[in-house]
Amino acid sequence: MECLTTSLKDARLIKPKLFKDDRGFFLETWQQQAYDNALNNGNPLLFKQDNHSHSAKNILRGLHYQLQHPQGKLVRVIAGCIYDVIVDLRHYSPTFAQWQGFYLSAEEPQLLWIPPGFAHGFYTLCEETAVSYKCTEYYHPEDEHSIIWNDTDLNIQWPLLTAHCTSPKLSIKDLQGHRFREATYFYKETAE
Repeated sequence: MECLTTSLKDARLIKPKLFKDDRGFFLETWQQQAYDNALNNGNPLLFKQDNHSHSAKNILRGLHYQLQHPQGKLVRVIAGCIYDVIVDLRHYSPTFAQWQGFYLSAEEPQLLWIPPGFAHGFYTLCEETAVSYKCTEYYHPEDEHSIIWNDTDLNIQWPLLTAHCTSPKLSIKDLQGHRFREATYFYKETAE
């Protein structure tokens, strides 16, 4: 596998080795030792929960994070395609308040490592999209926070599909997300 740095500190884009032939393809989506070495300086990564999300086209989920129980996430698309966005909320980080977007698809398998301390969201670009992600912490609904997708301070450049589409479909919870300047950030490093 190839582990690429991103513009945000500690976040990584992973290109697994893909074996293709006329029957289809094979790839390893998780191998403990390789990922421990690539993402955690050889220390064991402990994943506590796996999630699977299925969405139609033009759905935006996020930007979510947990403050008391921060989650590291290893994200991959198993059907369709997304524009995946992460925002560094670690006040102590040199890339605090910066965002980066990634096109992820089932056609070109890649995984995105999102360390604890980031907000995460994605926008679906295909008719049917399935996203799978491993989490280093359990989901705690009482601890979930959300930043509004179109925050003017962050100015995320979401690739809305057509000129007629000025707003994606969002949940009620995501429509009520906070502005970035009103959000609560991570002020000290958290142990995984």
